[in-house]
Amino acid sequence: MIVKGLQVEPFADLHGADLRGADLRGADLYGADLYGADLYGADLRYASLHGADLRYASLHGADLRYANLHGADLHDADLRDADLRRADLSNADLRGADLDSSSWPLWCGSVGATVDARIARQLAAHFCAVKCNDPEYITARNAILYFAKKSHRAAECGLLTEQDDCPF
Repeated sequence: MIVKGLQVEPFADLHGADLRGADLRGADLYGADLYGADLYGADLRYASLHGADLRYASLHGADLRYANLHGADLHDADLRDADLRRADLSNADLRGADLDSSSWPLWCGSVGATVDARIARQLAAHFCAVKCNDPEYITARNAILYFAKKSHRAAECGLLTEQDDCPF
């Protein structure tokens, strides 16, 4: 497959490539080198990025629905506003990635993903912002609330209020 004059195939060397807005639906980029590539707004639905090197890549606003990112290295990638619904992030390395306003997969596709404290705090903040009166939830929420309040999204999630002792 040729996209923007570049050969898109497994193990392709696309280091720093300009693929902004590219239609890469279903592309097989297994093990590809996409280090620092610009994939802003790219359509990567159903693409195979299994084991791909996406360190420092811009995937801002990319459509990654159903993409296979199993074992991909997304270290310091820009995933802001990316659509990750049903994406397979299992065993992917997301340390340093920016996931603001993206959609974290809440199916088993995120099991085993490696994240840093910033992402873990962000996920905890969203968990703590859910309203649930179940006593087990309240116990779990209170156990991680201090950690969640350190998230850069804590204020937006309503966690930095005077009513912190009473979750509802």
